[in-house]
Amino acid sequence: MKIIEAMKEIKELQRKTDDLQKKIGSNCALLDYETPMYGKDQQKTVDGWIQSIHDMAKRIEFLRVCIQRTNLATEVEVNLGFKTYTKSIAAWIHRRKDLAKAEYMTWKQLNDRGLKEASIASTVPGQAATQIKIVRFFDPVKRDEMCNLFAGEPTAIDSRLEVVNAITDVIEA
Repeated sequence: MKIIEAMKEIKELQRKTDDLQKKIGSNCALLDYETPMYGKDQQKTVDGWIQSIHDMAKRIEFLRVCIQRTNLATEVEVNLGFKTYTKSIAAWIHRRKDLAKAEYMTWKQLNDRGLKEASIASTVPGQAATQIKIVRFFDPVKRDEMCNLFAGEPTAIDSRLEVVNAITDVIEA
């Protein structure tokens, strides 16, 4: 089974679980004068739904663990900028989730803080005006390169993992 197939099966099992939970909520009790929607053995029907949910939860757990095992064991190359980086699927997921954005936001903080360069006239007659310049403790070109790199990283990761998820078999224990 491929990773994407396991992910889709999990999603479908979750949908079925939600549907059965609603059925259980609607059919777990009634007033003594009402007719059970599922006949005389409605108790068995409700018990069956509960058992089905339990069985689906076990399957979801199994699939999730298989995916996690696969994500930790499978190395993937992703091209970022003009370099190729190799990390586990799990590491790329963390980069995609929030780490690339954290680095992007760090580089984005490097700015002129709204400061303006200026020329201040001297109060001493005959003395030239003083030039006030901004002193930057960063390289603006490098900042722009890094912002571009980290801003595009999630898309590059998504693109690569879509392919990897379609071709990689899950590792079953």
